[in-house]
Amino acid sequence: MSEAIVTLKKGEGRALKSGGLWIFDNEIDKVQGEFENGDIVAVRDFDGYGMGSGFINEKSKIRVRMLTRNPHQEIDEEFLRMRVQNAWEYRKRVTDTGSCRLIFGEADFLPGIVVDKFSDVLVVQSLALGIDRLKETIVRLIKEVLAADGILIRGVYERSDAKVRRQEGMELYKGFLGEHFDTNVEIEENGVRYMVDVQEGQKTGFFLDQKYNRRAIQKLCAGAKVLDCFTHTGSFALNAGLGGAASVLGVDASELGVEQARQNARLNKMEDRVKFLCADVFDLLPELEEKGERFDVIILDPPAFTKSRNSVKNAVKGYREINLRAMKLVKDGGFLATCSCSHFMTYELFTQTVHQAARNVHKRLRQVEYRTQAPDHPILWAAEESYYLKFYIFQVCDEK
Repeated sequence: MSEAIVTLKKGEGRALKSGGLWIFDNEIDKVQGEFENGDIVAVRDFDGYGMGSGFINEKSKIRVRMLTRNPHQEIDEEFLRMRVQNAWEYRKRVTDTGSCRLIFGEADFLPGIVVDKFSDVLVVQSLALGIDRLKETIVRLIKEVLAADGILIRGVYERSDAKVRRQEGMELYKGFLGEHFDTNVEIEENGVRYMVDVQEGQKTGFFLDQKYNRRAIQKLCAGAKVLDCFTHTGSFALNAGLGGAASVLGVDASELGVEQARQNARLNKMEDRVKFLCADVFDLLPELEEKGERFDVIILDPPAFTKSRNSVKNAVKGYREINLRAMKLVKDGGFLATCSCSHFMTYELFTQTVHQAARNVHKRLRQVEYRTQAPDHPILWAAEESYYLKFYIFQVCDEK
C-alpha cells in the first residue's frame, strides 16, 4: 500500500457513503503523497475522516475503486483470502456450484474482477488496473479454498479482452494462466449439457446469469412450438426442449454460435426437435409474420443494445421493435419471455418499453413472473452497475 492519501471534496462521495465502491475523478479534492497507477491508497472525507482504502488509476474516470471501508485494514493475502472464502461460502448457500460465477467484482467487494467456474476450469476477467496486479494471488487463493472442499481446478484461462479495459489504459489480453489445457469444457446446468468454449466463446464462454430464468421457461414449453431469438449457443432452446417442447427453432446471427448450439442439441439428443438457424432476428421476425407463422412460446434474449447512456434512445427502439414483432407472432394465450442485460436500460425504462410495444399491437400482457440475474451474480445495493438483468415472462392475450 502506498502512503498516498485521496481527499474528497466537501459534499462529494455520496455513492460511496451509501454503500457503493466507486469514486469518480470529479469527486476528489486532492491527492497527497507519491503513488503509481494501480497502487492502493487511503481515502478520507473532506474533514479528514477515514473512509477506507482502494486502488487508484488516473487514466480512469473511476479514479478509485474501494477494497475496504475499514481505514485500518491491511490489504494483504489474508484479506484477499477472506474475500474469496466469503464469496465461495455465499455461493454454496444460494446456487448450484457445478458451474457458477465465483467472483462478481464489486458485488463481492473485489472491484474489477470476474471469475467464472465451469466444472473444473476457471475463467478470469480482469477489468481494472489495481485488481490486475492481484489477480494471480486471487486465482491461487480460489484454488486453495476450493481444494479445501475437495474441488480440484485443472486449468485457468484469462479472458481480459473486453474493450472496457482501454478506459483503464490497459491492453486487451487473453491466454492461459498456468498450464495449457483443452479449452472446450463440458458442463451441466438444469439437466442440460453444454460444451463451453472458454477461449473463443462470448465474454467468459457461457452466460451463467440466466441459469434459473432458463429453468423457469421449461414448465411453459410442454408440447409447445417455441421460437428462441438470439439463442447464442442454444441454452434457452435446449431448456425448452427439456421441458417437452414439440418443436424449437433457435435463431442467432453468429454462425459460430449456431454451430455450437447444434453441437449442444446433439449432445443432449434433441437434434430431432431443436433446430437452429443463422439469421438476423430483426429481419426474420417480419418474414415469419408474413408467412403466417405462430408460436406458443417466444423467448427474446438479445445482447445489450446499449453499453452507454448516450445510446439508450436507439436501444429503446430496438427493444420495442423485437417485442412488438414477437407479440404479433405469439398465439393468443401463448407466452413471451423477454429480457434486457444492459444496466443502462433500467427496470423502469424496460418495463415502459415492453408496455408500449403491447399497446402498439393491441395485446394485453398478463405477467407470470419478473426475475433478475441468478444469485451467483448478486445485486449490491448502492452499486447500481451490479443490477443489470431484467427478465419478464408474460402471457400474451388478444384484445377482445
